[in-house]
Amino acid sequence: MSTLPTLFVSHGAPTLAIVDSPANRFLRELGRTLPRPKAILVASAHWESRGGPAVSLATKPETIHDFGGFPAALFAIQYPAPGAPEVAARAASLLTQAGLAVAQSPTRGLDHGAWVPLHLMYPDADIPVAQISIVRGGSPAEHERIGRALASLREQGVLIIGSGSLTHNLYEFRGQPIDVPAPDWVSGFGDWMKARLDDNDLQALREYRTRAPHAERNHPTDEHLMPLYVAMGAAGDNARAARLHASYEYGILAMDAYAFT
Repeated sequence: MSTLPTLFVSHGAPTLAIVDSPANRFLRELGRTLPRPKAILVASAHWESRGGPAVSLATKPETIHDFGGFPAALFAIQYPAPGAPEVAARAASLLTQAGLAVAQSPTRGLDHGAWVPLHLMYPDADIPVAQISIVRGGSPAEHERIGRALASLREQGVLIIGSGSLTHNLYEFRGQPIDVPAPDWVSGFGDWMKARLDDNDLQALREYRTRAPHAERNHPTDEHLMPLYVAMGAAGDNARAARLHASYEYGILAMDAYAFT
């Protein structure tokens, strides 16, 4: 099996799972274009731990509906993929070897940062899945280090996915339609990120909070961008980024997806 790329996907609002949009259609196609992985490890913005990453050893991870006020059809979705406890245990070992403190959860299920994109990419739910957390308050460099520790899993057929959102300021949602154009403060941030990723300008990317235009407005808190750094680090040294998709939803959510090889 050839070494898999790592992915960063923007999961947007939970309704991405049920509402037709360019990002929805992209994710439905993405799973068909990738080599089939033996297992999947997802770093989701919706699982944060303190002091270091955590991994889930669940053998039958439940589908967590960690949101409210959405259509009943969304709560009806189940993603009954088998767990990947062996992959999670290997990830924990690699992280420990890299000098990171690691917690292990025996029961943690799949939050919507994991199951929403996987429901679209792999609707048969027949590929084992494990989750890894991001670290609350952790820097981009720290999350890149987490990814680097996991890089060898790719050679074992594990698809590593960072699931977050390239922009994520829900305070700016005003009930606008899904296809409203993005304002300059959203598109400008996305353009800056793409240019830095294209140039492999790691230092600028690590310092995005002070260097990117409108960084704090796009990310009042930055947990939704940290999965990108996990995916970037997991691709290994001298990794190159390729933007696979770019669209906007509700004007405020940049739905970019990147592959790192």
